Amino acid sequence: MHPRRSAQEVLLCDLCETVPLPSHCELCNINLCVNCAVKHLSDSSKRHNVVPFLHRKSTPNYPKCPDHADKHCEIYCEKCGVPVCSTCALFGKHKGHDVSDILEKFSAKTESLQKDLEELETRIYPRYKEMASNVETEKAKLETKYGKLTTDADEQGEILHREITAIVNRQKSAIAEMKTKHLDELNKNTEEITQKMAELKQIMSDLKSILKSNDVSLTSTYKSRNSQFRTLPPKVRVTLPSFSPQKINKGQLNEMFGSLSPLSINTEHGDTMKSAEAVSSPPVKPLLDEPRVTATIDTGYRPLYSVSCLSEDQVWTCGDNETMKLLNLQSKLLTSKQTKSGNGPWDIAVTRDGDLVYTDYYDNTINLIKNKQIQTVITLQGWRPRNVCCTAGNDLLVTMYSDDEEQYKVVRYSGSTEKQSIQFDDQGRPLYSSNSYYKYLSENRNLDICVADYEASAVVVVNQSGKLRFRYTGHPSNTEQSFIPVGITTDSQSHILTADIVNDRIHILDQDGQFLRYIHCHLESPLGLCVDIRDNLFVAELDTAKVKKIQYL
Repeated sequence: MHPRRSAQEVLLCDLCETVPLPSHCELCNINLCVNCAVKHLSDSSKRHNVVPFLHRKSTPNYPKCPDHADKHCEIYCEKCGVPVCSTCALFGKHKGHDVSDILEKFSAKTESLQKDLEELETRIYPRYKEMASNVETEKAKLETKYGKLTTDADEQGEILHREITAIVNRQKSAIAEMKTKHLDELNKNTEEITQKMAELKQIMSDLKSILKSNDVSLTSTYKSRNSQFRTLPPKVRVTLPSFSPQKINKGQLNEMFGSLSPLSINTEHGDTMKSAEAVSSPPVKPLLDEPRVTATIDTGYRPLYSVSCLSEDQVWTCGDNETMKLLNLQSKLLTSKQTKSGNGPWDIAVTRDGDLVYTDYYDNTINLIKNKQIQTVITLQGWRPRNVCCTAGNDLLVTMYSDDEEQYKVVRYSGSTEKQSIQFDDQGRPLYSSNSYYKYLSENRNLDICVADYEASAVVVVNQSGKLRFRYTGHPSNTEQSFIPVGITTDSQSHILTADIVNDRIHILDQDGQFLRYIHCHLESPLGLCVDIRDNLFVAELDTAKVKKIQYL
């Protein structure tokens, strides 16, 4: 339609613009009245195809050539990325360039637009909408959650009467301030998501308009923006404060009333559409000044090597023979299983499904015990498996030793498929010592891989991609005593715990390798370590063959 005409006006002849049109030339893609159609057919230089207007074919709207007014752009220049006419392609500035059929390019671009629109409508926009709904739901729960905190403060305040009125008011003020900050952060999150949703709506509307227009120029020059939106906006993670009432002591009312934990607001990078949702932050658990042993399990081995938690009161153990034992806190044997080869297992780990994995160093295999049946899931060639752990994603991480090259590496397996091998740093130097002895390992909550390197006297920590983050070689102030790390584990607070077998203690580090404190608890030659879902620490003592359960948080 002529640009000066509205959609409600009668279609007129494109040549004389006065008479209602009955015809259409499919070659020239113009609308014609009767008189103009006769004159148009008299042009013998072209094979015009004039048909009744209602019977015209739906053809693409070829753009006019800017350099040749009588030409339409029916060719696509691959080098310049624009539609061109045949004259430009053969004799003009696009001569010698690679070209293709404009209809093929138009068809491919149309298909790309359709796919973008489908992804926006069915995947991306619904996720943004879901995020906005979740934030609104969390905002709706604020009154209840913060109201509970206020009620707790009121109840404690009533016990202390007028003497602690000022303290109660301060606590309420702190709660209100935290609530305001919490709500502000969620409102900011909502605003950002809403803005992105508005952009997405506009893009989807534009794509629909392009598709509906059948315009080759618009279609061929379209640039997709979908990649900008596949990564969702940052997600706000707020750790809700908790109220901790204390027993009343009138001499220390301010201290004994209780305190609010700080409002923790963290903005996480948005997930891509392919990745899993981030796990919510755990409640903060401070370290105890005096860790204590809550249970002691006599395993019967001499010596004892490893321990792995099946539950809070059941642990798998392995030691100096081919039998692996499942014991409860009272040292009762619940079940046992012998290795397939008759060799002693080097290490054990419990999977997320509750199955047992063990490494057979002499048989070069990694085995899974499921439903009381042993399956050999991995058989190594030229490498011998040492220690093993199970990750949050239910992969296996295995330290292994090469007899031929005297090298160590960490390998990640998904089932029996090798997914990752970690052996060298950015300069090509070995990350781990070549000694073939203990190399216990654990995955931290932030997905770091932590290895206790016995010979190197260091805890070696790399990130998820295998890049070295740091090495911990003992407390900086301790220069006289040697540091010999063996067993290693991590907890819900992203602490790294490693057994110092020579000095009979456990080192607790934060996720960045900063020393926090020791656990002593009269340990004797601590070797294997694990934690249960409540962050109780289980320590396998090499010489006493006892497993000690320790509360340290």
